[in-house]
This record gives sequence, structure tokens and C-alpha cells, in this order.
Amino acid sequence: MSSKGGGTTLSRRNCRLSSDTHTATCTGLLNDKLLSDFLYHVFPTTNQGPTVALLRKSLGFQDLTSHLDKLLSEGESSEESRDQAVEGRLGPQPVVLDHTSGFEGLLFVDDDLLGVIGHSNFSSIRATTCVYTGKWIYEVLISSQGLMQIGWCTLSCRFNQEEGVGDTPDSYAYDGNRVRKWNVTTTNYGKSWAAGDIVSCLIDLDEGSITFCLNGQSLGTAFTNIKTGPGVAYFPAISLSFKESVAFNFGSRPLRYPVSLFTYPVDGYLPLQDPPTADLTKAHKLLGFIKNVLSTAIDLQDDQLLHKDPAVWRLHGDATVLLTLAHIFNHFAPLMCKVYLVEDVLMNFLLGILEGGGSVDEHPLIQQLLDLFWLLMEDYEVSECLKQLMMSLLRAYRFSPIIPDLGFQIHYLRLTTAILHHEKSRKYLLNNTPLRVKEAGLEELIPTTWWPTHFDKEGKAEREPEDESADERVRRRAYERGCQRLKKRIEVVEELQVQILRLLLNNKDKSTGEASRYIFLNKFRKFLQENASNRGHPTALCPPEYMVCFLHRLITAVRSCWNDTHRKSVSSVRSEEAYVPPQLFYNGKVDYFDLQRLGGLLSHLKKTLKDDLASKANILIDPAEIQTTSMDDLDEDEESGAAQRPVGAAAMGGALARPSWLSSPTLGRANRFLSTAAVSLMTPRRPLSQPEKVKVRTLAVEQRTEEDIEGSHGNDGLLLGRPLDEPNQQVADKSLLEIVDGIVMMYNLSVHQQLGKMVVVSDDVHEYAVALKDTDEKIARCPTPRADILDELQKSHKVFSEKLNHLSRRLAWINATIYSKEKMLDVYWLLCVCIRTIEHADNTGSLFAFTPEFYLNVAMNAYSALKNYFSPAHSMEELPGYEETLTRLAAILAKHFADPRIVGTDFKDSLMQALASYVCYPQSLRAVERIPEEQRVAMMRNLLAPYEQRPWAQTNWILVRLWRGCGFGYRYTRLPHLLKTKPEDVNLPSLQKPCPSVLLQRHMAELLSTDKDMAASFLNSVLNQLNWAFSEFIGMIQEIQQAAERPERNFVNARQLKVCATCFDLSVSLLRVLEMTVTLVPEIFLDWSRPSAELLLRRLAQLLNQVLNRVTAEKNLFDRVVNLRLPGLESVDHYPILVAVTGILVRVLVDGDRQGTSRAASVLLSDPCFQLHSIQYLLGEGAEPSFSSSSTACPVVGAVVSSVAPPLPVSPGNAGSSERKHFSLHTYTDYISDHEKNKVELMLLFLTEESKQAAACTAPTSEEDLCPICYAHNICAVFRPCSHKSCKACINQHLMNNKDCFFCKATITGVDDYNKTA
Repeated sequence: MSSKGGGTTLSRRNCRLSSDTHTATCTGLLNDKLLSDFLYHVFPTTNQGPTVALLRKSLGFQDLTSHLDKLLSEGESSEESRDQAVEGRLGPQPVVLDHTSGFEGLLFVDDDLLGVIGHSNFSSIRATTCVYTGKWIYEVLISSQGLMQIGWCTLSCRFNQEEGVGDTPDSYAYDGNRVRKWNVTTTNYGKSWAAGDIVSCLIDLDEGSITFCLNGQSLGTAFTNIKTGPGVAYFPAISLSFKESVAFNFGSRPLRYPVSLFTYPVDGYLPLQDPPTADLTKAHKLLGFIKNVLSTAIDLQDDQLLHKDPAVWRLHGDATVLLTLAHIFNHFAPLMCKVYLVEDVLMNFLLGILEGGGSVDEHPLIQQLLDLFWLLMEDYEVSECLKQLMMSLLRAYRFSPIIPDLGFQIHYLRLTTAILHHEKSRKYLLNNTPLRVKEAGLEELIPTTWWPTHFDKEGKAEREPEDESADERVRRRAYERGCQRLKKRIEVVEELQVQILRLLLNNKDKSTGEASRYIFLNKFRKFLQENASNRGHPTALCPPEYMVCFLHRLITAVRSCWNDTHRKSVSSVRSEEAYVPPQLFYNGKVDYFDLQRLGGLLSHLKKTLKDDLASKANILIDPAEIQTTSMDDLDEDEESGAAQRPVGAAAMGGALARPSWLSSPTLGRANRFLSTAAVSLMTPRRPLSQPEKVKVRTLAVEQRTEEDIEGSHGNDGLLLGRPLDEPNQQVADKSLLEIVDGIVMMYNLSVHQQLGKMVVVSDDVHEYAVALKDTDEKIARCPTPRADILDELQKSHKVFSEKLNHLSRRLAWINATIYSKEKMLDVYWLLCVCIRTIEHADNTGSLFAFTPEFYLNVAMNAYSALKNYFSPAHSMEELPGYEETLTRLAAILAKHFADPRIVGTDFKDSLMQALASYVCYPQSLRAVERIPEEQRVAMMRNLLAPYEQRPWAQTNWILVRLWRGCGFGYRYTRLPHLLKTKPEDVNLPSLQKPCPSVLLQRHMAELLSTDKDMAASFLNSVLNQLNWAFSEFIGMIQEIQQAAERPERNFVNARQLKVCATCFDLSVSLLRVLEMTVTLVPEIFLDWSRPSAELLLRRLAQLLNQVLNRVTAEKNLFDRVVNLRLPGLESVDHYPILVAVTGILVRVLVDGDRQGTSRAASVLLSDPCFQLHSIQYLLGEGAEPSFSSSSTACPVVGAVVSSVAPPLPVSPGNAGSSERKHFSLHTYTDYISDHEKNKVELMLLFLTEESKQAAACTAPTSEEDLCPICYAHNICAVFRPCSHKSCKACINQHLMNNKDCFFCKATITGVDDYNKTA
């Protein structure tokens, strides 16, 4: 009989003997004596011996039933009488958690009423059964290692959200998270637990004591003299915090610990739930009979029985053996539907078969036994048996003791693999049973711990420091060897897991129905749908650590299957070049649930792009189906263009959160609409005529067949609707394409977020290592007489050391399982898949809008993970084709951040953030420079589009990064006054060293020079935003200063401080963009033959004077707020904003030609707010304020004068001094070069001379000749047709945004020069 389970069709019912006639027919091959000897050998009696053998009567199949019943009934009465003697327990059997009345808080309880998850602050629950005398035990399987208190309580205990088990007088608990025991008060007790551990809770009501064990090892007696007596009974109970989870075992399954030392009951301790003793005895007897059959051979020639190795037993259809086994399974099959018996009897028997080692293929007996199960058991019996067996294997895998070689975990995985090798069992399990894995404790795996003890100036750990001691070197090398051993053992486990997935991806096992791969695919899509639709309910999701492991194993298995396909068909695409064809996104064959598309709602795309689908992909949507769209869908389509989706995540870190409004039923219908639409395929070479519509059969995910996926005879299956420009090349099996699509979706759902969480462990190791080193230094400096201080320091040293021991082991595990080179290659492969998929989808033109958003999101996040999470152990530069991949990703970001086919404003902003981060790093910036020139120019053109009515902060940030390193005093990584403070994260894009792009600057200069209208619009928007940002900043610091001056204690809102700092940073960045523009294209301001040059220069001068006056005035508002040193306003200082303004002034007043500098000086001096003192302030001159007549006549709007004397400012070089030296650029010798200082001095001399000449030439002006708008310039322009007048600066600025007259609101058709007649 083959191992596929398809060779014999005899059922257990057909094997039963119904008459003596059947007996004679079936036993005709054996004589009566040989048959009798065989049956007595298989079913031996208890008093069997040589003498008894001679006297016993002949045994045949007609007597076997009664003989077997007699053997199984032996000892039953004594067992029953012993069970009836058990006392000291009250409550129902089986024992479960009391989910009706015995709980406090919000909890999620599993269907079996044994697993529980906390869903509120501190929830409590007890069991349904209590004990009042005797010795009792139960086990708790720890699924998460957080805050929990496990133990016993009485019915009188009252719990709440703050007090749980152990916090009341008659409750007792063990807390392995804080390593303490609780009974109103708390003391140290036991050891720390971890996810995967098992806690045994023992209570001795005869002695009045409670004990706890961890993984079979006693932690000692926790409590003595507990309250006992009439009216006192104890329930198993637990209190657990939010998201913590456990599973109880009161005896419904065999208790796990201690496994190797003894079995229960031990020393009188009994599980709360009675084990099925009678059934257990029967099962062991029946298993013994089965073993006898497997080890016995019948020699028909010599009429004798022979012993043989059970490992070579085969099911050949021998009637005698089959009938014998049928009698056994008549009793054995019903017992194998009970979880206790499956775990204690069957699983241990199957594990014993594999104990000899070797590959799973070397143990065919398991395949033969599974054939026997399907042959002799009813379908529902074998189904239940397999289900319980796999769940028992899962529990055993998760909750097994950790030994250095991971032997237990490997053993359970080998048995799982052996079972899945059986085709019929595999297909059943695919349809009914989920498989999950989880990791556990580490002390035995990493016996020696190590952490960095030497750090460089930037606070980073040194890999191999020169002054490392011999002991440190030995520890480090021992730790590294332990990590390598751990990695090798984990690789064995991972390989077994991959083998399991390869079995599930088998598409050749079609002899007994649908192939395993298609069953798996449909289950996989259902799994993704459940996790995508429950993202707001974490308890309903697959845990993210499972998702990470599953993703990596699935990638390995899929690539292996993909390469198998390529070897058979060389013309197909290799797995290294894998991508998902774009037709999956619009042909309705794959359901993307309610996940958003780049072009908006699916129903909207179907209606607006139906003609493009017909012309480009030969797909027709039935108009009758489109008309069925409800009015709700139409309303949503209209709103979707204007509404912004709240996508609250940075593009380069953290997965984008799914907006809550996407869960609406209406949108769900819209997204499923294409799947139910009628689709037909046109033949491209036919003459133009009405195409014949061929309805495509679209089914629910779980109802799809192989033909629906792979297609057949002209049906392209999943690839229906290939675009005309898409190459007609076989990519891979279509089922593999959908699995790859699911892998990308799975990474987006939770894997990336989990990868980011794991990085925290490395950061924690670094922080604790720094704290430990600092503590060591303090201990060394501690004076001998201060024993109290020394004692506290030593306690801190112990805490830090214990924490580092735990974290260093956990880091070793994470580096081996999450951040290894192999896992990095998996994420890199996923990145390349997304890039190629986006490129192919982009080639479809307007159909690109059907692409799900998560493809672009995964491309951005995978790059972020490779750059930030896997370093410094592994660098992106080691990856194959690294530079080409960066360039292709750069091209995608550069093109699509302003792609009109993407309608989501927030998603486009995410792309903008990704590009902004991309240009901060030298390698990725060089990649942007390597994209084709046409794309670079288009990117710069999009960046220079006017800032109004679009997110502009990120655009401005990108331009600033392209300039940083070229501006005046703009070569710093961190601001001078922040050097002594610790950066939040040195990997932040804002803290990267300057890396300007001269190439992109040249493109910007060419665009602004040649396109005068765009240049004027761009600079007008920049100046408007600068005016807004700086005005908002001044208004906010006024409120902050007023709050600080109040006598009562005031707290400034943290959000207000953050917004204030953001406005300041925006002002500085906008000034830097202006500096960049005036440096690259000075003619925009200085060549007055350009229409708006004079206006732009005057507006620039006005804003620069405003900024200088606000910042440089002595004892002003800016100084006061800076000196407050408020947390959140660290970036607010004189240096960044003053050097930005200085850079602009130096460029227009010193570096330009004579005509340009003369015009700039004239405009600057003519501005009524100009003060020469502000320029002198830059070099530390003019410490005393000097107010000119013009400044007193025209004060800056919004200035605030306080009667309260502010604190003296603090200099950048001496932040802690109570007296502040005057600001001077000379102070910043490391930031400003001598050449730059000389230019500022020349500028000051030039402005001094120009101001003197201007003062001498200025004639008195009457008030009637001043502009009635600004009262700063003479009237020099008259409007047509209304003849009203103003200065040119006012009317030109007004006409850039409005064509109506200031005074009469008439439409202005022209502006003429005005000269007052004498």
C-alpha cells in the first residue's frame, strides 16, 4: 500500500466479522493452530506460560471479540473504586475557567475555557473547582513574560483593576516577572520566567503550605500556615495585565513537569481534574497489541511465527493481519479522539519511532501507520485524532525545556514533518489545523554573556578596543562562540520548518483530490484577510513574532519551489528576478479585501478607467454590473478625491496604519465589486467589432480550484488581461505569484513593525552597558568612609549586571533568528520584488492606479529595515546589486511622489518623506544622482512647484538637504549649543553629515533661469511661507514669555513648545532655500530686466530686516525665551537663523557684480525697518542699542516691550554662565571660516558707507507723497483704469495674488509710472 493513502479502500466497518461464513473465508490461508498461536501472541493473557499454552483452547476470530473484551476489562473495577475514594475537591469535571461569575476586568477566554488573555489594566479570573483538603496541583503555560500573579484564592477574595491574586488576605501568588511572592505584602521569591515556561502550582492543605515550580524545578515553599478549616476552600486563580496571556492545564492533558523524574500523582499530589485512568489503561494495552502485530511475521511455509523489526513493517493487505488490526481499532479508534490519550499514548509512541535519528524518509513506519489509521478508523475519528495530535505537538514545541542543542524542539518538528509527508493527512490538516511556532528561554544556550564596555566619542560601542582586558576578551569570544552554536542549532530548526512548508506547497499530489498547494493558498489568503480586517483588535491577530518567522520560512520555501519551476522551464523567470505581474491588481482574480489602491476606491477606478482596461488589457466590464453600484458607493467615490486618509506613520519607519474609516461596509462592497463584475477577454488581432463577452467564474477564496488559479485551454487564470506592452513570458506558477503577493501583504501588516520593535533590545543593551560602566567609575571614586553610598552603588551594579545578562542572551537570540545575514537577504529579496512589481505596473500607464498602496509602502519600509535594523552587524553594501537597487528605488520615489495617478494626499506625503530621508545619506543621494537626467529634472521641477495648496515642509527639507554643506556656516551636523547634549538617535536623517548634491543644484539653477514664471511663483510661495512661519514663531514665543513672567506657577503645553520649535526650524530652512536660490541664480533678484526681480528683492529685504530686528535687538523677546532653556525648544538659538540671514546678505551685497550689489544695497537701505546695528550685531559690535530716527518712526509690527527685566543671555561657548557675552560670529571658529568672516566685515563696511551716502542724498519727503499702503516709499505707480496710486513694491506684490484695486476693487488692467508734476 502506498504512503499516499490511496491503495486500499476497505473501511473499519467492512473489516468487522459479521458471521462464521466470513470467518472461514478470511482465515482460509492459515490453519487453525497457526492462527490461534498468532492471536495469542498478539493478545497475550496475564497468566500465559508454557503449561498454560498447552491447555488453552484454540482461539479464532469468532472468539476474538470476547477474548479482547476480557483482556481490556481486567483491573477496571479496582481503578474505579480508587477514583471514588478521592475527596477534598468541590466543583464540576472537567475543570475550566469560570467565565460566568469568577472574573474581574476585561478578559478574552479561549474556546476551551483554559486559555486567557488580559484586556484591561489588571484582570483576574478563577477556576470552576476548589479544594479544601489534600494535596493538589495544576500547571500554567506562560505565553508572554509580562506582569502576572498566579496562585490560589478563596471565594471571599474581592479583586479590582488595581488589586489581584496575592493582594488580599486569603490569596497567594507567584510573580515571575518581578520575581516575587504576594500575600498582601511581598518578598523576593523564585526565578524570572519567560515565554514558553511552565509554572506548577502546588497546595498542601494538610500541612497548610503552597509551593511553586518552574519548568519542573521547585522554587521552595512559598507560604506556610495558610488558612484552612471549615468554610475555607481554594480556587486556582490568576491576575494578569494588558495583553498578557497564559494557558491552564488542570489535568485535561498530561501534566508536563517533572517529566523525567516522576509521574503524577507524586507524594500524594493530584491534578484538579481526574485523568481518564481506565481509558488510559485500555489505550496502553491496545497500543501494546498493535506493537505485537508490527513485530510479528507469519511464515506460511514452516507454519511458525517469526519476530521482525517493526520499522520494516508494511501494510500489504494480508487478510489475517487486517482483521486482527480491525478488532484492535474497534476499541482503539474511539479512544484516540480524546486529547489526553493522544498526547500521552499516541504522540509518545510516534516520537519513539523517530528516536533513532536520521532523516524523516528513513522512518516509513509512520507513513504505514497513518495509512492504517485512514483505513481502519472512521473519517471523523482519524480527523479528530490528527487534529489533537498536531495541537499536542504545537504545545510540546512551545513549552519544552530548552537544552543547548534544542533537541526537544527538533524532535517535535521531525514528527510534524513525518506526518505531513503523508498526503491524505497533509490535506486534511491544511484544511483544518493551523501551525505556529514560538521560541523560549536562553540561559542554557548562551552560558557566557558579554556586552560592550568601551565607547568612542560619539557614544558608539567599539568592536575590538585596543585596551580590552584579557578577561573581557575571553568573555567576548566565548559569547561569540555561543552565538555561533545557537545559530547553527536554530538553522536545523528552521530547515525543518521550511521542509514542512515545502510539503504544504506541493502541487503534484493530485491523486486524492486538489493539490496541497491550492488548499494552502486559499487558507493563506483567508489568514491574510483575517489579519487585515482585525488590525484594530490585536488579540484577534496572529502574534507578530509568529508572522516574522512565518514570513522568512515561507520566502525560503517559495523561492525553492520557484527555482524548481525555472529548472523545468528555462524560459521562465528566476526567483532572483521575481515580480508580481500587474494584471493581478485589476482583473479581479485576487481579492485585496479593503486595502487601499493608489488611485483610490476600486469601484471608482472601474468606472473611470473602464476604457483603458479595454484598450490596454483587453478586459471589458459589463455595464449592467457597473449600474448595480449603490448610491452610497457613488457618494464615497465623489468624496474620496477630496478627503484625506489619516495615514499616521513616517515613510521610512513603521508600517502605515490602516485608517479606521476603511472598515466601512460600503467600502468593503466597493473593493469586492471588481471580483463580482463580468470580465471578458478580447482577441487583439481581430478586426474591430463588438467583442464577445466571456463571463469569468469568480469565486470566494475558499472555493477556488486549481483551474481558477492556474487557468487552462486559453484561460490565463490569475494572469487574465496581460497588458499589450507586458512581455509574453512565463513568470512562474501562478499560484506562487499569489503567494508572493501575500508575502508582501504580510510584511506590510505587521512584520516590519515587529522588526522595528526588536531593535530596542540592542539599544537597551547599549544604555545599560553605559550605565554599568558609569556605576563602576563611581564605585572606584567612592570615598571609603561612605559605606552607605558604596552599598547603594553596588546594588545598582547588581541590577544592571542582571539586566545585561538577560538582554545579552536575548540579543543573541534576536541576532540569530531575526537579524542574521540570511534574514537580511530575505528582506532584500522582498524589496527587489516590490521594485520590479512597481516598475512593471508603472509601464501600464493609467492602470498603475489599480496597484495596492502596500507595494510602495513595503518598498520604502524594507529599505528602511535594511539600512537601520540590520546594521552594524550587516551592511547593505554587502548585498548583491546594492547600488543598482538603490538607484531603481530612487527612480521610483523621484517619479511617484508627485504622480497624478496617486490620489491619496497622505500617501503622497509619505513618499515625499521617504525621498527626504533618502537624500540625507551619501549612498542613497548618489543613487538619486544616477537616475536618468530626464527623471532628475522632472523631480526638481516638481520640487520647485509653488508651495501653496500642497504639503511643502518636506519639499523644503529636501531642497535644504541638497544645499547643506554649501551655505554660509552650514557645514554642521549638530548645532553648536547642542554639542554637549546626547542626541536622541544618531541614525536620524537630520543628524547625518552634510552631503550636498552639486548635480541637482545645477538642475535647479537651470530650471529657475529658463522658466521665469515658475521661478517667480516658487520664490513668491517661499517668501509667503517664511512670512507665515516666522510670524507664527514670534506670536508663540510671546505667549511663552508671558506665561513665564506670571507670578503663579505655569506649565507651558508641550505641544505648544513643539509647534513653536517647528515654526523656528521651518523659518531657518526657508531662509536656507532662499540662500541656495540667490547663490545659484542671483539674477532672479538682481537682474531687473526680469518682470518680478525688483519686487522679489524688496520682499526679501523686508523679511530679512524683520528677522534681524527681532533676533538682534538687545534684551528682546527672542533673547528671553532662549535663556529660559525650555525642554522642547533646544533648537531655538541665535546661530542657525542669523547665519542663514547672513549667507543671503553676503551673496547679494559682496559676491555679486557691482550693479547687482548696488541695487541690493539700495533696496535694503530703503526699507524703513533697516538698522545698521543689526549688521554690527553679527560681529559683536554695537553692544549698546542705537536707534535711528527711521526705526523709531516705523517700529516692527507686533513688537512687545516688557517692563520686567529679562535674565541676561548666555553665550554659546559658556551655557552655564550667568552673564552672557555678546553674540559674535567670531566665537564660532569651528563653524565659520576666516574667509566667511572677512566677507561679513566687508559687507558691514560697504553698508556703512552706503548708508552714509543715502542719508546725505535723501531729501525730506512730504506725507502726501508717501505710498498710502506702506507709508515707506514714495508714490511711483498709477493704476489703469481707476488712476489710484501707490508705490511699485505694494502694487506688484498685490498683483501676484489679486487683480483688484486696493481702494475701489476695480479690475486693474495695467500699471504706469507716476511722476509728480512740479
